[in-house]
Amino acid sequence: VPPPPEKSGGGGEKTEEYDVVLVATGRRPYTDGLNLEALGIQTDKLGRINVDEHFRTAVPNIYAIGDCIDGPMLAHKAEEEGIAAIETMKGFAGHVNYDAIPGVIYTYPEVAAVGKTEEELKEAGVEYVVGTFPFAANSRARANGSSDGFVKILADKTTDRILGAHIMGPNAGEMIAEAVLGIEYGASSEDVARTCHAHPTLSEAFKEACMSAYDKPIHF
Repeated sequence: VPPPPEKSGGGGEKTEEYDVVLVATGRRPYTDGLNLEALGIQTDKLGRINVDEHFRTAVPNIYAIGDCIDGPMLAHKAEEEGIAAIETMKGFAGHVNYDAIPGVIYTYPEVAAVGKTEEELKEAGVEYVVGTFPFAANSRARANGSSDGFVKILADKTTDRILGAHIMGPNAGEMIAEAVLGIEYGASSEDVARTCHAHPTLSEAFKEACMSAYDKPIHF
């Protein structure tokens, strides 16, 4: 007997039947069996290795990065941490900007995000503006027959600095790189909006979302 349907926040109830259902209940670090306790390396209740801001464990000459420490379990996050850890070992100033680590969901349509969400900005008391642009108004997306989704830009209300970007639609995982670059170097939404983007491309949707954030888009 199937369980009764439960409506999500703001949604209604409905029942669907499927042949196969994939359930993803989370991930955990693979640190069991490493004999960390014998080395004097501490872990938290989830099995993640405790490190300082330079990825050093409680043992000064042992570093840890990636999925076995706190933070999103993403290969590109681990890569940046690995580079920063090695730079630190070599005496340089290794650093990772965790506000500029993108996340991508490889579904159809794709979903990608970087930086802050509206909920996080509200909780922090940060005033912000929102700019959006639908792929339905993007010529490349329409020509490709894949125009579902949109681009959303969050920018500081006072400085216009880009604080977050959220994309749902075709090639979102590729397009998010422009937002990552903008956040990493402190770009404003107007900076991106005034940057020429090739036509016809999906990236024009990102430009127009930025135009929407600081003023208004052209094609919607």
